[in-house]
Amino acid sequence: MAHERASKVTWVREPAVAGRFYPATPSRLEQAVRSLLEQATGTPEPNVRALIVPHAGYLCSGHVAACAFRRLLDHGRAGPTVYLMGPAHWLPVEGVGLSTAHSFATPLGLAPVAHQRVERLLQMGKPFSVADAAHAPEHCLEVQLPFLQIVLARFQIVPMLFGIEADPALAARALIELVNDESSLLVVSSDLSHGYTHEQAQQMDRNLLAAVLAGDLAAVERGEACGLSAILCLMHMAHHFGWTPSLLGYCTSGDTCSSRASVVGYGALLYRDLIS
Repeated sequence: MAHERASKVTWVREPAVAGRFYPATPSRLEQAVRSLLEQATGTPEPNVRALIVPHAGYLCSGHVAACAFRRLLDHGRAGPTVYLMGPAHWLPVEGVGLSTAHSFATPLGLAPVAHQRVERLLQMGKPFSVADAAHAPEHCLEVQLPFLQIVLARFQIVPMLFGIEADPALAARALIELVNDESSLLVVSSDLSHGYTHEQAQQMDRNLLAAVLAGDLAAVERGEACGLSAILCLMHMAHHFGWTPSLLGYCTSGDTCSSRASVVGYGALLYRDLIS
């Protein structure tokens, strides 16, 4: 099979947006991430199972993302597998596109890919497929990696890009088989509304976030977010496992890096396992 041949080739997915979405110099990047984490509110938590974080440039949304990643500091989880889930912005993806790369590089080093878990998902068939071309220019997963490299001592990733027609429920059923212990962490990368005024965006995003917090899948499906399919996939999984969401931070680009005439919304949420 094509994915089996591709997986035998060792290669590194190089950074696509270093120097644009975040600093390209290792020292400046580490300083930027640590500064964002220090400025964020909240304390580290032991029972974090999933995050929803934005993926714009750090100037625009980095402080919102940091509200979520700060909760992972010093939690003691040994080498988790991080399921990175986000939308395919640049190239079309059929279903959920995985990567056969050996690792994803950032200026801070390499984030190794959990090859065995990628292979298990590919063996399940639909909705999973190889989408290396789509991963090459994609920023939504890449911008999360420096945060993970700072807050986690070591980890592996399963990089997943959701296509427009991806079935969130189908993906969730498959992932539930793998994400069934505390060594797994889900990180959904998604911005919220796009192209509305600051006031319009706040109202739209408030409605969507309220629906996510309520576990209202139908209402979320009617909302607007570029990573909507990944959010819905996480919500299906959270319902299955009994994870509880909470809102950690929100703003629009009008608060940070753009005019308020046309903005993008950014939210950060956390899912806890209250049983653990």
